[in-house]
Amino acid sequence: MAKKKEGRVQVILECVEHRNSGISGVSRYYTEKNRTKTTARMELKKYNPILKRHTVHKEIK
Repeated sequence: MAKKKEGRVQVILECVEHRNSGISGVSRYYTEKNRTKTTARMELKKYNPILKRHTVHKEIK
């Protein structure tokens, strides 16, 4: 049987610029992070297909 990944949790990244712009729709990405090594919230540049450019995506709860 496979061993469960204990330190890993699934997180949702949401576009900050899109949320503040008032345009309908949402740009979200799902990923995993190691909670024991990365205690702060993640912040990555990802592609937003609605705005058609790379924007900052922050971790949401």
